Amino acid sequence: QSVSPVVVVLGVGSAGMASSPCGDGNFDCGLQIQTRSVEQTLIPLVSQITTLINHKDKLKKTEKTLRAVQRVGQAVSVAVGRFVVVGEAIAAENEDLKDEMGLACFEARRAGTAIAQLTDVSSLEQCEGDGRSTVFSDRTGMVKAARMLLSSVTKVLVLADCIVIKQIISSRNKVLVTLEQLERVSTFQEFVQIFSQFGNEMVEFAHLTGDRQNDLKDEKKRARMAAARAVLEKCTMMLLTASKTCLRHPDCESARINKEAVFQRMRLALEQVIEIVTDTRSGGEARALPVSIYAGIKDFKVKVEGLRDSLYCVSCEAVAAQLEALMEKTEDFTDSAYTSHEQRETIIQLCQITRQETKQLINTWRHQQSLKAKEATDEMELSILKTCQSVSDLRRELHRVAVGRATELLKLHSDHLVLQALKASGGDGNLEAVADYAGTLNEHKEQLVETCRLLCHISGTEPLEITCIHAEETFRVIGPQIISAAQTLALHPTSKIAKENLDVFCEAWESQLCDIAILLKEINDVFEGRRGKHSANLKTVKAAKLDAEEQTTIAKLGLELCLLTSDVDSEVERWDEQDHEMVRLCQIISSMAYSMYLFTRGEGLLKTTLDLFHQAEVRQHSFSLIGFLIESVRSAIKSNESPGKDGSIYY
Repeated sequence: QSVSPVVVVLGVGSAGMASSPCGDGNFDCGLQIQTRSVEQTLIPLVSQITTLINHKDKLKKTEKTLRAVQRVGQAVSVAVGRFVVVGEAIAAENEDLKDEMGLACFEARRAGTAIAQLTDVSSLEQCEGDGRSTVFSDRTGMVKAARMLLSSVTKVLVLADCIVIKQIISSRNKVLVTLEQLERVSTFQEFVQIFSQFGNEMVEFAHLTGDRQNDLKDEKKRARMAAARAVLEKCTMMLLTASKTCLRHPDCESARINKEAVFQRMRLALEQVIEIVTDTRSGGEARALPVSIYAGIKDFKVKVEGLRDSLYCVSCEAVAAQLEALMEKTEDFTDSAYTSHEQRETIIQLCQITRQETKQLINTWRHQQSLKAKEATDEMELSILKTCQSVSDLRRELHRVAVGRATELLKLHSDHLVLQALKASGGDGNLEAVADYAGTLNEHKEQLVETCRLLCHISGTEPLEITCIHAEETFRVIGPQIISAAQTLALHPTSKIAKENLDVFCEAWESQLCDIAILLKEINDVFEGRRGKHSANLKTVKAAKLDAEEQTTIAKLGLELCLLTSDVDSEVERWDEQDHEMVRLCQIISSMAYSMYLFTRGEGLLKTTLDLFHQAEVRQHSFSLIGFLIESVRSAIKSNESPGKDGSIYY
C-alpha cells in the first residue's frame, strides 16, 4: 500500500486506529493515504506546522518575528476550527462513523487550540526573564501538538474518504441487483423498463469510479481500475444486444451462452472495482502480478551492480538462481510456434552469453570473497559491466521480437476479413462456413493472446503490464463470444437483433486492436526513455470537451436513445410490410439514435459536439415524429398490432 511521505516524515503512525466500518466490515482504513486529494489537503497544513517547529533559535527574538509566528499559529487554529466543523457535520450524517469521526475532530480541535496558545505573544513575553527565548516557550509541547494535529486531521480525511468508498460500494450493489433482474426477465417490455434503470445506475457508477481512478495515488491501482471500467463500459452495450437476442430467440442455445458470458464478465469487473477501492481481495488471498522478464532483468541488474558497494550483500547462489528463473521465462518466446527460427536462435544465443558472463562474474566474485576483499577490483568491475551488458542485450532482443510480432498482427488484422466473413456467413445461414471461419478466428485469438503475454514481459512498467494482461483477457473472452453470436445469426439469418448483436461483439474486438496499437506506442516510449503519462482510460482522446454534468446527461441520453433504438428495431422486425413509410421512418430515426449513442462513447461518424448539433438540426423534422412513433410502437407492443399505411393501427 502507498503511504504518504508527508505522514511518514512527521511521524504520524496508524497505531490506535480502529477498524473502520466502511466496506464489508473487514476493511481497515488505517492512516495510510491512498488518494491524491487527501494528500493535497494535508500539504498546506504540513507547510505551516513545519514553519513553526523547524525555526532556528536565536539569542533574542524581535517583535516582528514573534508576531509573525503568532499569526501562523492562529491561522492554523482557525483553519483547523473550520475543518472540524465540516468533519462534525459528516459525523452527524453518518452514524456508523460518528464515534471515530467525533473523536478525531475533538483531538484536532484540541491540538489546534494548543498550537495557538503556544505561539501566543503574551505568554512568550512572560518567559523572557532569563534573557533568552525561543519562538515558543515549550518546544516539546509544540512538536507533540503538531503531531497530534497531523494525526487527527489525517484520521478525519481518511474517515471521510471511507464515505466515498461506501458510495461506490452502494452504487455497485444497486447495479448488481438490477443486473440480476435483467438476467431473469422473460419479456421484452420488462427488459426495456429494467434496462433503463440499469443504464442510469451504470452512469452513476462510472462517474464515481472515474473520479476514484483519477484520485488514486498508486499507478497499478489506477491501471487496474481503468481495465475494469473499460470492461463495464463495453459490456453494457453487449449486455443490451445479447439479452435482446436471447429474448427474441429464447430456445437458441448459442444465444444463451453468449448472454451468460456477458453477465459473468460484468460481475467479475464489478468485483475487481470493489477490490481496488477497498484494497482487499475476494477470499482474502493475495494476488500478485506474475514477474515479467523486464522486472526480473531490472532486479537482477540491481543486485549485480550492488556488488560495487558490497561483495557480501547477496549470495552467489541467489544470483545464479535468479538468473536461471529469468532464463526460464524466456521460454515463452523460444517455445512459441509463432517465433521464427532466426529469432529463436538469437534469443538462445543471448541467453547462453548471459549465462557465461554471469558464471565468470560469480567465479571472480568468489575469489574476491576468499581474499576477504573490501571492495570490487578492476577485474570484478569488468565482470559486472559485461554481465549487465549481456542481460541488456537480451532484453533488447526480446523487446524487438514482441513489438515486431504485435506490429505484424495489427497489420494482418487491419482489414478484419475474418470478422466480415463471419458476418456474411451468419447472414447467409451457412453454419458450415461459420464453423470454418470460427476456427480461423480462434487461431487469431491465440496469436493475440500470446502476443499480449509477450508484450507484458517487456512492457517496462507495472501499469503497462496490467494493461497487457487486460488485453490478453479481453481477446480470450471476446473470441468465443463472437463465435457464439455468429452461430446464433446463422441459425436465424433474418434476425436483425442477432445481426446487431454480432456487430457489437465484432466492434469490441476491433476496439481492442486499436487499444493494442496505443499500448505498443507507450511500450516503445518507455523502452526508448520517452515515458509519458500512461493512457489509463485505454481509449483515444475524444474530440468533444464536456464538463462532468454534461457528460452525465449525454451518457444517460445515449443509453436511452440506444434502448429506444432496440425497442424500435425489435418491433419493426416483426412487421410484415417492410417497405411501409412508418417502417422506413422508424429505421431512419433508429439509425440516427444509434449514431448519437456511439458519439457518447467517442465512436462512430460523429466526432465533435458540432457534428452532433448539426445532425440534430438536419433531422429536426424526424425528431418531431419520435413521440408519435414511440407511442405507436408501444401500443403495438401491448396489443400485438402493426401500423396501417396511413399511420393508423390495424390488426
